[in-house]
Amino acid sequence: MNTGRIMAIFEKDLKEFTRNMMLFTTILLPIFLAFMYSRMGDGEAALPAMLVYLIVGVAFSAILCSGIMTMMAEENEKNTLRGLIQSPASMMDILIGKSLVVTLMTAASLTAAFLLMNAALEWSVASIGALLLLALFFLNVGIAVGLTVDSVATTSVYLLPIMFIFGFTPMVEIVVPEPDHFVRQITDYLPLYQNIAIHDGETVVPLLILAAWTLASFLYVTWAFRKRMSDEAK
Repeated sequence: MNTGRIMAIFEKDLKEFTRNMMLFTTILLPIFLAFMYSRMGDGEAALPAMLVYLIVGVAFSAILCSGIMTMMAEENEKNTLRGLIQSPASMMDILIGKSLVVTLMTAASLTAAFLLMNAALEWSVASIGALLLLALFFLNVGIAVGLTVDSVATTSVYLLPIMFIFGFTPMVEIVVPEPDHFVRQITDYLPLYQNIAIHDGETVVPLLILAAWTLASFLYVTWAFRKRMSDEAK
């Protein structure tokens, strides 16, 4: 791992990210939702944790996951990934450099969103750790999909289910109001709900479930990495 090469990739991809209107406008989505939700109620009461984490899920799926997925898919589509791999930069340098770009954009968007709304959450060590695990989950899924697809257009086939299942999870409570419904019972084990559970006071079980999801995402990205390396070697 070379810091200079990582920063060179970071600077190059940061410029490309800001020039790509499709990617750059995704930063506005969590901010827009925060603005809309902040106008709900009397304007002084803190937003429910469910809405706050919904915005977190939107940011992680629409910016963090989608951004890295699109950037990796562009490299595959333009057939430039092979050139990057054959350059002095290692694959780890490439992934870290690109990940830094989407992480920075996600952090900036969430910071602006939290400033817009009255998100009076208690950020304990467990909740911060859970947020980092959730970010790793979305980042790994985005990298894995980006490594396996051959074009940017194909990413939408994967991105929409990822956003609706993992990013918009709290919306299930509106569509399926019955708490005993099997759909609600399944969604209780999805990653984003573990963050809400930790906010509500639970710790061990939600962290274990979230860690399992993150481990699964690492296995997924490892498989995708080996598959891409195998394809590039042909």
